[in-house]
Amino acid sequence: MESNDIVYLLPLLVVMIGAITMMLLSTFSSVSIKKGAYYSLMFLFVALISNLYNLNSSSEIYSSYPYIGIFKKMIIVDTYSGYFSSILLFGAILTLLIGLQYLEKHKEFTVEFFSLFLFSVLGMMLLVHVNELITGFIALEIASLSMYVMIGFQKVLDKRVEASYRYLVLGSLAGIFFLLGTSFIYAVTQTTTIGEIGEFAQNYVGTDMPLLIIGGTMILITFLFKIAAFPFQNWVLDVYDGAPLPVTAFMAATFKIAIFGFVLRLVLVDFDSIRDFWDDMLFVITIATLAYGSFLAIIQTSIKRMLVASSIVHTGYLLIAFISIGIIGESAASSIIFYLVAYFLSAIGAFGIVSFISSDERLRITYDDFKGFAHVYPYRAAMLSIFMLSLAGIPSTIGFIGKFYIFTAAIEAGYTILAVIGIIATFISVYYYFKLIAIMYFYPSPKIVEDVPFSGVGSITIGLITILIVWGGIGNTLISYFPGVDFLIDMARLSYESLFIR
Repeated sequence: MESNDIVYLLPLLVVMIGAITMMLLSTFSSVSIKKGAYYSLMFLFVALISNLYNLNSSSEIYSSYPYIGIFKKMIIVDTYSGYFSSILLFGAILTLLIGLQYLEKHKEFTVEFFSLFLFSVLGMMLLVHVNELITGFIALEIASLSMYVMIGFQKVLDKRVEASYRYLVLGSLAGIFFLLGTSFIYAVTQTTTIGEIGEFAQNYVGTDMPLLIIGGTMILITFLFKIAAFPFQNWVLDVYDGAPLPVTAFMAATFKIAIFGFVLRLVLVDFDSIRDFWDDMLFVITIATLAYGSFLAIIQTSIKRMLVASSIVHTGYLLIAFISIGIIGESAASSIIFYLVAYFLSAIGAFGIVSFISSDERLRITYDDFKGFAHVYPYRAAMLSIFMLSLAGIPSTIGFIGKFYIFTAAIEAGYTILAVIGIIATFISVYYYFKLIAIMYFYPSPKIVEDVPFSGVGSITIGLITILIVWGGIGNTLISYFPGVDFLIDMARLSYESLFIR
């Protein structure tokens, strides 16, 4: 309905207005980094509240094309996009709260950074709302271009500039594949609207559709590049390591959610009838991603690079469920959506606390630097240990629940071999995650290194994330009336169902 259209679009509008406002405020010298962060948080909180209002005020599931006379069907607002937008906004808020101390400590950061940050959030939110391929490309580039600049914002550091340039060149190449794929799809279907492409594919199922398959494969290549799947993962280690820690956390945890949000809609709605064409290729890619990511994580000596390399392994877990969609669509898609939340909380917490501990990027860099860390800083060590346990998928953490859904979905779909390989990768991950825990607790500290104070809103935020991770793993198993995380998987299922309201 027209009266609800502005309400549906309000989260996007608020973030866009916030990005433009921060750009204008950056011209005033009186606006400090802390003020800029608080203003940005204000816009993000308003956007999150308005988005939750849409989710709560609507019926169980909903789907609408706001201002269809203006946008046609380029933008869609449904339970699916609302669920993903809530996660993205929540991730942006946590990133700013945790990263504020890091940004204040490094004088190279200015208020313009927050404008870029909000523009990247806008691009990610738009990406999960788009219902048309060209609009999807624009949303992807809004998020990516902002990210390129944020990575290289500290121009005085060569590794920042190098990481930014590397990501710019390779990301642009991935964007070319997206555009070429879209042009091939348009050539055969005469449309770029999600849903209409799916109708065409269903009407001509069983016939030779080489252009549609080639176009879809090119878009799939862009997707695999952005999530750092094998063999498109080589950029991720140097780019993530070269980026400032808060930006690395944002890219590793939040940006991946937006990419999966867009591609899941595209695959479930449009490519359902031709998805079998990619199964064998994705099967091999998944195994290679798990194997190569595990190898990279094992050989790292830097904690930050280990976390980055392990993010490739988590991409492999997500691809296991991605392949299973063709057999058990709802269960597999819901497990992906849930696992994205589980990984997001674990990764944002891990990168966040590392950004506190290593905020000047000279302290606490390697495993050896953490010897005896728990004896000097017990609370930080305990929280870091919980994040490692969740990333490893140990019971009583939300990471275990996420892996449980992924592996059971694979077994249910008949991909038992992938589930077994995923479990083996999980056992391997115990080595590099527990290695850090062992070093913190069972080795003496050779010397007490001057550390950054662990206080303020960032430390409180990390503490709350720690509680959420444990709560997500335990839920109501200890206290019967205490709510668990069932509502997350229920919302994931409702999100999946809303994709098919047309």
